[in-house]
Amino acid sequence: MNMQKIVLSATLLAVLGLVSACSTRAPESTEQSQARMAQRTQALQAALPAPDSALYSSELLAYFDADRNRNVTAKLYLPTKSSGPVPLVVFSHGIGGSREGYSYLGKFWAANGVAALHLQHEGSDRSVWTGNPLQMLNRLQSAAQEGEAINRAKDASFALSQVLASADFAGKFDAQRIAAAGHSYGANTAMLLAGAQVEREQGVLNLRDARIKAAILVSAPPFYGEFNADRIVASIQVPTLHITATADDIAIPGYNSGVKDREAIFNAMGSNQKTLAVFEGGSHSVFTDRLGTGGLDANPKIKRATRELSLAFWQEVFQNANATGMRQVQQTNAPLLAKFVRVGA
Repeated sequence: MNMQKIVLSATLLAVLGLVSACSTRAPESTEQSQARMAQRTQALQAALPAPDSALYSSELLAYFDADRNRNVTAKLYLPTKSSGPVPLVVFSHGIGGSREGYSYLGKFWAANGVAALHLQHEGSDRSVWTGNPLQMLNRLQSAAQEGEAINRAKDASFALSQVLASADFAGKFDAQRIAAAGHSYGANTAMLLAGAQVEREQGVLNLRDARIKAAILVSAPPFYGEFNADRIVASIQVPTLHITATADDIAIPGYNSGVKDREAIFNAMGSNQKTLAVFEGGSHSVFTDRLGTGGLDANPKIKRATRELSLAFWQEVFQNANATGMRQVQQTNAPLLAKFVRVGA
């Protein structure tokens, strides 16, 4: 089948998540706008305290893949207090994102001993929002093409190879504890890295990176046009954590996708160790760094629970920790959870 159809759902999902978050309201004064933003910031800081900046550092990276004539940039979050090699997570943003996004996860993971390599995918990054507004649809359509979906997965494998081979980071990462994560379109990328197999006319598209030992899939879109998810994700055997919300929805003419689609991917996943967390309310873009999506009260709480749950998952799969950490996060955040399912743990 055409890969364009596969990634189209991720594109539409991300676009709607960004657009639907912009509610229609009466024009406000500068003072009102500043007061509203101050309120949001205070609420976020209270419910989502930032990790101690002394526990992590960050570095901007820029590579060039000559084989593909493609720039690959990233932001690396590193633990500063670790005494030995640490796990490394390769994170892929949603469409229209950048390496600067999802910092609430990268900083938190690094402050707790897990390095995070946040990619920026040229062609489906924030550049889709710039330029002539009348050409935005064309840019979005280009971002959803087969070539870009393939390039995103190759970006991750290429950047990972560069970082692991770099003398600057010698001895910092444990090559046996590497994982993939992503949100929306980035979740599609993470699934391809983890072993999703897509049937095409000329054969099966397999972009599996054998170095990936686990994956976190946030708001994972369905593979558009493919009615049997088993045919694509049943081949994924690594431990997975799936995170979504009851209002993680998309509804546009000719296309609808909601939390049931995220659950369908979880159910079809071939891994014998997988977890599904469905938060109450929220939105598709509540899992980004944006403050105003999914409700002023729920937004920071869902972010806090997401980073706590994801860290417990990393500790479980990379430190051979028992399931206590995941259960504790579940119990602590019970009022936020509409559903929590564990398989094989």
